[in-house]
Amino acid sequence: MTDSTTNIEADKMDKVIELECNVDDMTAEEIAYAAERLLEAGAKDVYTVPVGMKKSRIGTMITVMTVEEKREEMLEMIFKYTSTIGIRETVSVRYLLNRNETVIETPYGKVRRKDVEGYGVRRSKYEYDDLAGIAEKQNISIEEARRLVASYDER
Repeated sequence: MTDSTTNIEADKMDKVIELECNVDDMTAEEIAYAAERLLEAGAKDVYTVPVGMKKSRIGTMITVMTVEEKREEMLEMIFKYTSTIGIRETVSVRYLLNRNETVIETPYGKVRRKDVEGYGVRRSKYEYDDLAGIAEKQNISIEEARRLVASYDER
C-alpha cells in the first residue's frame, strides 16, 4: 500500500562543485573518518581513487562534491580532516533525472522507494537500509526482502 509520495528533486540540471586533493600520508581509517564528517556536514558525495604520486608513492585522491553554498565549509573541513596542503576545484553542470520518493506500508514496516525518470528512462529502487532492516529482522536475504516488499507495492 502506498503511503505518501514526495518530490525530492525536480530540476533536470544543476551545478556541482568538485573539490579534490591528493594525500599519501593518511591511513584508510583516517580517510574514511574524513569522508564521514564531510558527508554528515552535507557533501553531496565523497569518493576516493588510488593514484600514483611523486617519488613513486601510492596515494589517494579524495573528491568531495558539494553545492556552491557549502564550498567554504567543505574547504575548511577538508583541510581540517586531511593532511592535504592544497585543494583543486572544478565546477560542473550535472544532469539529473526527476526523482520522487514513495513510502510503501508493509507488515514489516515502512519502505522508501525511489522513483526516477527523464531522458527516456524510468526506474524504481527500494531503499537499501529499509530492505536490510527487514532482512535482518526476518533472517532472510536482501533479495527475499525485496520480493516481500514488492508484493505489497501498488505502483
